[in-house]
Amino acid sequence: MTRLLELLRRGARASPARIARWLARQAAAELDQHRAPGRARRLTEARLLAELGAGSLEALWARLAAAPFPGVAGPVAAATYEQLCPGDAARIAADADAAVERRVDLLGSGPVALGRPIDWHTDFKTGHSWPRAPFRRLDVLDLDRASDVKVPWELSRLQWLLPAGQAYLLGGDERYAEAARAVIDEWAAANPLARGVNWACTMDVALRGIALVWLFRAFHASDAWNDDRFRLDFLRLLYLHGDFTRRHLEWSDVNGNHLLADAAGLAVIGLFLGGRAPGRWAEKGWKILAGELPRQVFADGVDFEMAAAYHRLVLELFLLPALHRRALGLPVAGNYADALRRMARFVAAYGRDDGSSPLWGDADDGRALPFGPQPVTDHRYLIGLVGLAFDDADLLALASGPAAEIFWLLGADAAAKLPAKPRPPGSQGFPDGGVYVMRAPGGDHVFIDCGPVGLAGRGGHGHNDCLGVEAALAGARLLTDCGAYVYSADAEWRNSFRSTAFHNTPVIDGEEQNRFVRPEYLWTLMDDAKPEVRHWQAGDDVDTFVGAHAGYRRLARPLTPVRAVTLHKRTHRLVVVDAFAGAAPDVGSSDGDRHLRVPYHFAPGVAVEAAGPGVWRLATPNGAFLLVAGDMDLWTAALGDGWVSPRYGVKARAKVLNFIRDGRPMPLAVALMPADGAPADVRAWLADEAEKTMRSEGMRKV
Repeated sequence: MTRLLELLRRGARASPARIARWLARQAAAELDQHRAPGRARRLTEARLLAELGAGSLEALWARLAAAPFPGVAGPVAAATYEQLCPGDAARIAADADAAVERRVDLLGSGPVALGRPIDWHTDFKTGHSWPRAPFRRLDVLDLDRASDVKVPWELSRLQWLLPAGQAYLLGGDERYAEAARAVIDEWAAANPLARGVNWACTMDVALRGIALVWLFRAFHASDAWNDDRFRLDFLRLLYLHGDFTRRHLEWSDVNGNHLLADAAGLAVIGLFLGGRAPGRWAEKGWKILAGELPRQVFADGVDFEMAAAYHRLVLELFLLPALHRRALGLPVAGNYADALRRMARFVAAYGRDDGSSPLWGDADDGRALPFGPQPVTDHRYLIGLVGLAFDDADLLALASGPAAEIFWLLGADAAAKLPAKPRPPGSQGFPDGGVYVMRAPGGDHVFIDCGPVGLAGRGGHGHNDCLGVEAALAGARLLTDCGAYVYSADAEWRNSFRSTAFHNTPVIDGEEQNRFVRPEYLWTLMDDAKPEVRHWQAGDDVDTFVGAHAGYRRLARPLTPVRAVTLHKRTHRLVVVDAFAGAAPDVGSSDGDRHLRVPYHFAPGVAVEAAGPGVWRLATPNGAFLLVAGDMDLWTAALGDGWVSPRYGVKARAKVLNFIRDGRPMPLAVALMPADGAPADVRAWLADEAEKTMRSEGMRKV
């Protein structure tokens, strides 16, 4: 019912032609789910060979094995890998052994033993199972139960088998090939075409297809895979994945990462298999990617879903088919490559010195083809991948982090080209995406979001975070967004984590800056908070930003939050001044009284304690810091416990300091700085800074 209501709401804004196309696709999908089993039965060896233009299964297997492919395509010298990726072979071996033993850790589950046979249709975190029914008959997003359909979907992407392939290429141990074969056989037997939950999302079908292609590259020469029955079943399974993806593309009124994953899967599977139908899939997938790139990525390189984790996923989805095409000698247009370069430069800007990324927007740990040892929030490998793939020396100079992703996708020679001492990026603004990053030597990194709501105003994976700030000073992570936690598994937590109050941005009268359409519309927001960047200047000593948004102008008594952020680079001091613009009430009237709250969420591990009027001491692994607030006769402060989700399915306690005012709106000034070297009178220093800020460009009219 929730999905139906949302479709009706969107349909009310659509043209008759668009509605007709949507209805035609729905009718075709309904019909296909019933025809699919017969189509699978008719895909005999003879028919498959005819479709793929091969005279025999043996010849087809040999042709696929010899075809050019990006990255590693054969055994890897252990010594070479250890030299380029120190210590990672041991990590791969441990993960590969876990795969052999069928142990996984997915979506915050912690280690889970899957057993034999694996129950592919169950959310092992809650125990809920879906029947093996036609996929369009399944209710995968029932918000009245705690189940999370992402668990069987993630499990069935089969990406947890990739380390077994890596370990096989590093050492040739046949037990890895045997284990992968057994899992693939088991999955195919338990998931007949178009039946069950693992066909209910085309994106996951496509990503599983990409994983199967790479597993072929890893194991095609193994003894365990040298069996005609398995080879035929494997290639039939892969063909059916491509064919299903082609029939069930996830078109929408505004397309997002789901369609990109579908297209990437079509392109990779089609390029790999070759032949009549797969050739058409490859062209279709590439055409979609080329068309969607300028629609989904702003001109400055920021993905329009307004989330760091999805920026990473989308860049991977655009990049992987491009790498495959180049390996086959097929063209990649210059404007396509240029857009990938801009996306990678944004990664370089938002990545902190320790490799971590801001918890900006949604995150579900999604990857296209994961190979490396880095934490899920470390996206640095993308900088080197794009810089090396497209011969961009300036971009490559910014690359850092582990080399494993580059090794497996581009080869040993490419991995050897990573700079020993990368050049640190400077402060940068991304005006189309509305993101501004202040940086300074010594570990200062301030991330400011003053961009539109995600997915072209629909919400999508974006949060109510306009004017939100994340900050690291002198190498210590101090302020953080709260992350995403879960999606449909818990609607209440989902909405809390994307709410205004879970971000470092002002809350007025307890309202959301972008209204929720309905509590059960978990990926939809109203487009209220139109952003306005009033000033941005990056300098050698000081960076300054001033922005505002219109999210509270809809209220009966409109009010506009205006935020100024200043980074003093030499002293690692950050000043944030909030002011509120609106009609002035009559003298003596209470009509202008408002309830204002300005939260500051601290990163996990930051201990906070009061150190005097308007001063709090922050203890971090990187030293002590101070948070100082001015005008505490006008504002009250409440220190309490909040939540931060560092990755999907995981939440941790962290401190949050709320500044609250009930009355006429008045400015609030807050500063963060190292305790060592702080001014003798920090509040007097802050008062002087706040006064200068209120006179500065962009704030004078407040």
